[in-house]
Amino acid sequence: MNIGGKSMDEALAALSDMSGGLEPIGKEEHEQRIGKAQAFMRAQGISAVFLNAGTNMRYFTGTKWYASERMVGAILPASGALEYIAPVFEEGSLTDFMLVKGKVNCWEEHESPYQLFVDVLGRMGIAPDTAAPPRIGICESAAFFIADGIAPLAAGYALENAKTVTAFCRSRKSPAEIALMQRVKDMTLEVHKAAASILHEGISTVEVSDFIARAHRKVGAPGSYFCIVLFGEATAYPHGVSYAQTLKPGDVVLIDTGCQLHGYISDITRTYVFGEISERQRFVWNAEKAAQLAAFAAAQLGVPCREVDAAARASLEANGFGPGYKLPGLPHRTGHGIGMDIHEWPYLVGSDSTPLDVGMCFSNEPMICIPGEFGVRHEDHFYMTETGPKWFTQPAHTIDDPFGLGR
Repeated sequence: MNIGGKSMDEALAALSDMSGGLEPIGKEEHEQRIGKAQAFMRAQGISAVFLNAGTNMRYFTGTKWYASERMVGAILPASGALEYIAPVFEEGSLTDFMLVKGKVNCWEEHESPYQLFVDVLGRMGIAPDTAAPPRIGICESAAFFIADGIAPLAAGYALENAKTVTAFCRSRKSPAEIALMQRVKDMTLEVHKAAASILHEGISTVEVSDFIARAHRKVGAPGSYFCIVLFGEATAYPHGVSYAQTLKPGDVVLIDTGCQLHGYISDITRTYVFGEISERQRFVWNAEKAAQLAAFAAAQLGVPCREVDAAARASLEANGFGPGYKLPGLPHRTGHGIGMDIHEWPYLVGSDSTPLDVGMCFSNEPMICIPGEFGVRHEDHFYMTETGPKWFTQPAHTIDDPFGLGR
């Protein structure tokens, strides 16, 4: 079963740092990203975009800065040099964090950063025009107060969602990104194996979660990026419950966790049984695996994302679950994009018609939820290659040997 049998110290001792040999995304690739975005903006007729502090600004510029109540970000014109906007007192720190350098346009605490943003557009040669307003993308991750502050001052501009640009670029991962994502997922899979090995009757979900954080640090991550540990009936709730549980024989165990490496995130779920496996548990576990494999098989180049979701649901319905989102069955989408954010575009859901393209990365997790009993989620991720989908991590092997260790 590979479940239980080790102490926490023994399991940690078997882990080692896996983060070596890979570098963060370098300045050259960030500059290539900027060039790709600008070419796309020109083709689409978008004059400039505001990239808010956070993953969008970091993706394009390499500049790490967390979003807050102050407007900080980068202004990317369709042609010309990228510039930044920040409070005066942050200029030195922002400059120190910069990978791609650029002029910093500063505002004092009593001044309006929104007016400064509009003024910078004009200085960049993007003048307001009421007859043919230049299209200005506002970062989709920016807080409402930023768009709300800019809007009254932006007469002669057409404000829109910058997702058109950011999602186009970020959803198609480069080989360097794929390599980082492969490594960070390998790290979390080893942590999953270690977590399974320390289970014993009476252990709490809190203890397991704490162990997983320690294990992620042992393999070279800062800790867990997130962690969900569920036992028994609580496994029927996709994102957990408010109370801790203690492990009993025959309980279903669901662990969903991930970590971060150079800005890229892992997210893997494993479900198995502690102790004797019932026929009901075996049937549901296998039905979940069949749905996951059906989604993977449907994920071919050019296929709309919605068809991957439909394939998983058809498999579940053939085994008596659903239909649609009805329970017992799958109450959420089949998968999500992933990269620097744990949930990114596009999504494997019935409303997303985005065609699958080379470099796109997705979770594949068509969970089965049975209220009052248990839930089963197998979550692995795949990426699209020129010949079709490829797993980052191989799906769980069998309910008797979930990690395929053969003992």
